[in-house]
Amino acid sequence: MEKGAKGRLGWIDLTVDDADGVRDFYAGVVGWRPSNVEMGDYADYSMLDSDGTAVAGVCHRRGGNASMPSGWIPYFVVADLDRALAQAVERGGSADAVRTMGDTRWAVVHDPAGNAAALWEERD
Repeated sequence: MEKGAKGRLGWIDLTVDDADGVRDFYAGVVGWRPSNVEMGDYADYSMLDSDGTAVAGVCHRRGGNASMPSGWIPYFVVADLDRALAQAVERGGSADAVRTMGDTRWAVVHDPAGNAAALWEERD
C-alpha cells in the first residue's frame, strides 16, 4: 500500500473458500504470478504482475479472514479511519470492527447498496 496516497485505492484482496483454485485461475487468465504469504498452517497469496510488483491478494476465508465477505475487497486509504467510519454510518452504510496490523488500522464498511470495501489508515 502506498503511504500518503489518501483517497486512493491502495490494495485489493479476493477472499474466497478455495484460494488455491482461484489463485490458479487468475495466474492463468491474467498472467499473475503467486507468491506465498504464510498464515501459520496455510498460505494466502500475493499476486505479482509481470514486473514482479504485488498487485492483489488472494486469501482463504479462514483464520483472520473468516469474517471477511467473500469476493473482491478494495482497500481505500483514508487519513482518519475513525472519522471515515463515522461518515460511512452517517451516510447510510455500516462499519465492522476496527482491526490493527502493525502500524495500520482498517475496517470493512458496506455502502447503502450493500457493497463491501475496506478503509485503511496507516499511522505515521
